[in-house]
Amino acid sequence: MGYEPPYSITPLMVRQVAEIVELVTRWSAADERSLTPQLRRSNRIRTIQASLAIENHSLMP
Repeated sequence: MGYEPPYSITPLMVRQVAEIVELVTRWSAADERSLTPQLRRSNRIRTIQASLAIENHSLMP
């Protein structure tokens, strides 16, 4: 008895999300050279949390 969303994930949606992730990763990598290690860590954590939120997961059990 799980939740069933009112949509289905299509291959097009998966490709578009993958493309967005690739673009954000490229942008982040180019910008990381100007960031301090602490900012890089914080940004990496926020990126992971956002990715997990898209998949309806969290870092906490």
